[in-house]
Amino acid sequence: MPEMLAGAEPLTLDLLQPDPLGVLTTTRLVVAESIYVSISRGAIEGLAPALARARSLPPAWPRDRHFFDGTEKTVNWLLLLDALNFSFWGDPPWRVTYQGETHDGYWALVLALRRAVEEGHPLWDAGYLAEMSLPTLAHILRGENEIPLLPRRWEIVREVGQVLRERYGGQFARAVEAAGRSAVRLVLQVVHDFPSFYDVADWQGREVRFFKRAQILVADLYGAFQGQAWGEFHDLDQLTAFADYKLPQVLRRFDILVYRPDLAQKVDHRFVFPPRSREEVEIRASTIWAVEWLRRELANHGRQLRAFEIDWWLWNEGQRSSGADHPYHLVRTTDY
Repeated sequence: MPEMLAGAEPLTLDLLQPDPLGVLTTTRLVVAESIYVSISRGAIEGLAPALARARSLPPAWPRDRHFFDGTEKTVNWLLLLDALNFSFWGDPPWRVTYQGETHDGYWALVLALRRAVEEGHPLWDAGYLAEMSLPTLAHILRGENEIPLLPRRWEIVREVGQVLRERYGGQFARAVEAAGRSAVRLVLQVVHDFPSFYDVADWQGREVRFFKRAQILVADLYGAFQGQAWGEFHDLDQLTAFADYKLPQVLRRFDILVYRPDLAQKVDHRFVFPPRSREEVEIRASTIWAVEWLRRELANHGRQLRAFEIDWWLWNEGQRSSGADHPYHLVRTTDY
């Protein structure tokens, strides 16, 4: 274990239940061999009692901000949303103004896609997505400055439409139904059928799974449909945290994640890490296990929460970050 934990009761890497997604199983190899990132047991134990008493946990899924009509159109819209849910950072940032509100990051994407629907773009139509032109997508995502990786996003939009047409008769709801209310089966189906969702890194010749956007898609379906219809899943406890760049920033604020000085210096000076570099993989793997250990500690205090619910809380905390926060790590990637 990291030397900062010397003398303390070690954090266990044991799996407490089967891991059909393989995310905890493969990321624990990284955590066990981590040299850049440590997870503080003391910080987890210090945060858990107050967090266990928090009435705001888990936060509600903000249906009012998203497009939602309760039909299969919403299912396809959410698929598109999470297919494009990555890499918003930039200097200057991409921003979208909608109904007098200006947002950047994820919320800018939500508002841009909602605005597009209101302007008559059928973003739930597989044929429309499969044949979309780059200028059309640029118009849909128009705002202050250009969204990063616009050409790659265009390829992904077309991929979504093509896979919907070829495999699901144009409706992602068919995939949800075929999964038999299993979050695990749906995640694995998504990463198999949509190449852009295949979020897997190499760790010294071993596969490390994160499946960030595929997992968040399932959680979004659950949140949007409030656990009913296409949002009903019996195994949501199998989901892990969605390893991105905001969660580790918040975990670092709480001293749960501790970076080795050279890594901390790189992050704080906004060094751009290569995708799936050792430092990035350690940060993401440690994020997943930090949330898992926090989940277990909350259970010790009588609060039973699922990892994705803790993720939602951490992400919302990240939206309220103060100027005292360290920067988040930078990677130009489609994974998150």
